[in-house]
Amino acid sequence: MIITINGKPGSGKSSVAQLLSERHNLTYIDIGDLRRNAAKERNMTLEEYNRLGESSDETDKEVDAYQQNLGKTRDNIVISGRTSFYFIPQSIKILLNVDTHTAAERIFQDNKLSERNETAHIRSVEDIETSLKERLRSDTVRYKKYYNLNIYDPSHYDLVLDTSHITIEETYDKIIKYLESKRQLEGRS
Repeated sequence: MIITINGKPGSGKSSVAQLLSERHNLTYIDIGDLRRNAAKERNMTLEEYNRLGESSDETDKEVDAYQQNLGKTRDNIVISGRTSFYFIPQSIKILLNVDTHTAAERIFQDNKLSERNETAHIRSVEDIETSLKERLRSDTVRYKKYYNLNIYDPSHYDLVLDTSHITIEETYDKIIKYLESKRQLEGRS
């Protein structure tokens, strides 16, 4: 089983992917971490790296080829990534939505905020909200330009959840109910 989880920043995609990994013996892969590390290697924030990606496909193509290879060579994985559903079409595709203000509050309260390397100037929830809007704009530009793809179009996904008013545990439970209804978890727990 391969599960791909896309979601707006702050929707809980990484947290719920980690729960699925831990509780169902799946290998967890975080594409966002790969991109953040690539940005750090270039002494850039993720925001700067994403802006570079609007004019140069190098920031996306390597990670996208990696994802495509994962889909062909691996099983029993859960991947948190924006385009993972697209590059691994046989996966169980999940989209997590969240309103921008709630997302900004969650990210601001995250103990790992300083490690996220999002943008250079984060001092408030409002700063994060501004940064998130820029990130969503940049993602939209890049994926439309390189793949003619709207990554937030619900029609691409098997399950779409709004996590604005539910916890990670509740999100996890809804995903499990969906997987059980599709008989994807038999013998996995």
